[in-house]
Amino acid sequence: MFFAVAPFIGWLVSGCLKFAINYIRFGKEAKSRIGNGGFPSTHTTIMTTTTVLIGWNDGFFSQVFGLGIAVILIVVIDAAGLRRAVGYHAVSLNQLKSELQHRESIGHTKIEILGGLFLGVILGTIIYLLDKGF
Repeated sequence: MFFAVAPFIGWLVSGCLKFAINYIRFGKEAKSRIGNGGFPSTHTTIMTTTTVLIGWNDGFFSQVFGLGIAVILIVVIDAAGLRRAVGYHAVSLNQLKSELQHRESIGHTKIEILGGLFLGVILGTIIYLLDKGF
């Protein structure tokens, strides 16, 4: 089973997709927009990919899958709440230093998190099907 590589696959696909979306939206500025924040949420994708793979392998009512769901909820709450609030704080601080150019993108919007959840479900399912010889 691909449990050890599932988080890496989620990270890689999400990061590449995020860069492609930023390149379409911002052109050559996309390189400067690499970092936290943006669509889809890579943190959410990593956890969801791994948890869905566990669900397919061990069952969606297994204890380990339940634990995975709990960790996903923690990641989502952190991405939408705490990290987003830190991002707003960074905006305020950077406004005090108006002579410098800054871009803050710490947390995620609900759409970005949903994108990470959706991508994670798709990737976890694909990895499971590949492992089972689909």
